[in-house]
Amino acid sequence: MPDMSASASLAMTHLVTLAELDEDKVTPGVLGFIVFAVMALAVWALMRSMTRHMGKVDFKESPDPKAEASGGERAKPQQG
Repeated sequence: MPDMSASASLAMTHLVTLAELDEDKVTPGVLGFIVFAVMALAVWALMRSMTRHMGKVDFKESPDPKAEASGGERAKPQQG
């Protein structure tokens, strides 16, 4: 049994040295990469969706129903 406690102690010593944080070398790590990748995929999906929706938009302007009712003449601006 003494071998298990010695090996466990050695493993804990190695984990503690890995867990020490060097204040000068802080990086975002794997979690930061995952968050950035998810955000990039979301932006890509939104842009793709926007492109599809913009393709469905009809940009032709329909005639003004008020102009047709008044004989087809354009409304003149009032001078004050």
